[in-house]
Amino acid sequence: MNDIVDLLMATRAIGGSDLHLVVGAPPAARVDGVLKPLLEQELRPEDTKGLIYGTLTDSQRARFEQEWDIDFAVQVAGVGRFRGNAHMCRGAIEAAFRFIPQEVPSLQSLSHGQTALDFCEARSGLVLVTGPAGMGKTTTLAAMAENILSQRSCVLVSIEDPIEYVFTHRYGVAKQRQVGDDAKSFASALRSALRQDPDVILVSEMRDPETISTALTAAETGHLVISTLHSVDASKAIDRLVDAFPGDQQTQIRSQVAGVLVGIIAQRLLVRSDAPGRVLATEVLKANSGVRAVIREGRAEQLPGLIQIGASDGMHTMDDSLAHLLCQGHISYDEAINHATDRVHVDAAYREHAKAQGRK
Repeated sequence: MNDIVDLLMATRAIGGSDLHLVVGAPPAARVDGVLKPLLEQELRPEDTKGLIYGTLTDSQRARFEQEWDIDFAVQVAGVGRFRGNAHMCRGAIEAAFRFIPQEVPSLQSLSHGQTALDFCEARSGLVLVTGPAGMGKTTTLAAMAENILSQRSCVLVSIEDPIEYVFTHRYGVAKQRQVGDDAKSFASALRSALRQDPDVILVSEMRDPETISTALTAAETGHLVISTLHSVDASKAIDRLVDAFPGDQQTQIRSQVAGVLVGIIAQRLLVRSDAPGRVLATEVLKANSGVRAVIREGRAEQLPGLIQIGASDGMHTMDDSLAHLLCQGHISYDEAINHATDRVHVDAAYREHAKAQGRK
């Protein structure tokens, strides 16, 4: 059986973004969204345990054996850095590894627009990057951090599990803390961060009510807080924040969110039709008086309508982004329609574009 370094190197050699080690299947790399086996041999429980334990420190092994789940990072010389997650499945240890490029890409190179750059200029408040797992949220977060560090004399404290991108001290300085190694939990690290003279606090994920509550307080007290959530769009992100709390606290949380929110970027990575790889589709919400009012009043279902009419404020819906990518030939019709909320809207935009092109 190849060792883990060989498998990670093989993953990158074919352009893979992820390596999956699953009992009963060969090691598989995800390449442009498609799984490709790296070997013919199926992995046995003793194979996965040996491969995965070979990447963990003694303390990480002890933590895994107590909690049965752990996030960690692996550095492979000459290849780069990987984020790993080891977990138990049907009594066996399995894992997934995500490649982390050495250089943090710019927001522009990721195809984010001016509004994302504007969010980086905020001096206080809350910015959320949302989307399903594996849709590049961490990369967007890192790009925002690098933008801030290159433009502002500031202290940026990040709380991550694990540390993925390593930030560069530029005009500002970065203090990166890893949960499990440098701090016991997100909530305790966030409370501690408030005593470290931060201007910007980056939290890799809002995982529990205590973390969310402390982040909102930090945003209220003059810090810029940037974090991620697992949600499909901006309105669902608000619902997830509020629903994390008991019913008797939700009115207060809605009021806090309405008061501190700067904006939300919801994103997905879609298979390109014009070139190998994937392309970014986004929904962007920017907090204005109308947005704050519907959040405060518990009417998050009205946010999509406000985004639709908020183009002058730099907002756009996911369907608008899908239609744009489709009309530009970056994604296929099926890809656009399969990810659309309002398929009629996307189809109509495409047909109108095709008709206009036909007249030329």
